[in-house]
Amino acid sequence: MLTFAAYLYKKEMTRNRMKTKWLLLMALMLLPLAGWAQEGWSKDWFQNLKIGGYIITEYQYNGKEGAKKNEFSTRLVRLNFQGTVAGEFDFRIQAQLNGMAGSSGGPRIVDAYMEWRRFDFLKVKVGQFKRAFTFENPLHPIDEGFYAYALPVNKLSGMSDRNGCHASNGRDVGLQLQGDFLKVNERNLLHYQVALYNGQGINTGDKDNRKDLIGELWVSPVEGLRIGGSGWTGSYTREGSGTDAQGAAISGKRALGLNRYALSAEYATKSDWNFRGEYIHSQGKAFLNSSESDITVNEALGDKADGWYAGVIAPIKKKVCHAKARYSCYRSMATSGSAQDQYEVGLDYIFLKRVKAQVGYIYVNEHAVNKKYSMVDCQLSVRF
Repeated sequence: MLTFAAYLYKKEMTRNRMKTKWLLLMALMLLPLAGWAQEGWSKDWFQNLKIGGYIITEYQYNGKEGAKKNEFSTRLVRLNFQGTVAGEFDFRIQAQLNGMAGSSGGPRIVDAYMEWRRFDFLKVKVGQFKRAFTFENPLHPIDEGFYAYALPVNKLSGMSDRNGCHASNGRDVGLQLQGDFLKVNERNLLHYQVALYNGQGINTGDKDNRKDLIGELWVSPVEGLRIGGSGWTGSYTREGSGTDAQGAAISGKRALGLNRYALSAEYATKSDWNFRGEYIHSQGKAFLNSSESDITVNEALGDKADGWYAGVIAPIKKKVCHAKARYSCYRSMATSGSAQDQYEVGLDYIFLKRVKAQVGYIYVNEHAVNKKYSMVDCQLSVRF
């Protein structure tokens, strides 16, 4: 017993000595950082360093015949790290943690960019970030206000895109210039964005050496109001095998061109009223299915699509509780017969500024398949 106790004592003392050595080593490594901090290096170079994120949990009932759903799920879990370097370079890294590993909706890097912002009239962003297309696409999923992004935004902004691009959350990899002009009473009257992207979505390289060009311009004649438009021209490329329009086997690369524009308006007041609406038009064909190696084109779908939405969020109690309503329409072939309509009403309640609960009822009319059904969506979100 004494021998065993002596062994345990000796082992514990060895462990403590190892801990002490590691602590001393870490202290020595941190000494230079402490010196830099005293000289102002840390203050001048790295500022506003923050680690944050958010979680959105969801319950959804879907009454669509043949595809009924009644389930709890985790809609989004994201973690981000951001800060400022040298007082004029902002950076952001955001990762999505939930989803099925290995899928386009699984864990992945969502944002990874740096932006030089010395001048209000010229800011330069490079990396992976939101496309400068539509007013709604750049909005935070919690701040967007409804159960999901509007149908035409979802289908025509690189989310679950009509053309077959893998799900990219409205983002791409590229270089963007943006700025604000004509300041009156601390409000800029004019804002612009112009960007070049690979055109292939996030976390992938450029397959065809072509670039997408996206530009946006809006004016703000009165506080809280912005009116503008955005345009997008480019292509999406796949490499693999498939069939041509006559059904013959083909292989190699196939690029599908696209041209899109959006007309947008939003009015947000300090009292929490928010009105937002957009019309989006797209010209360009789509791949037949979601496989990245299938280059077969969906000839039956045609090369035109459009959609629009209009929504209002009204305060019941400012910063605490809101009522909301939205009408959204997406036409996959730009015809009335291909339309899908959604009518949504809902409520939200905000606890402690960072926790938000919301419930929505959505009535859906899918004209193409002659189906009408109801959905109920409940979400609880928290930011940290």
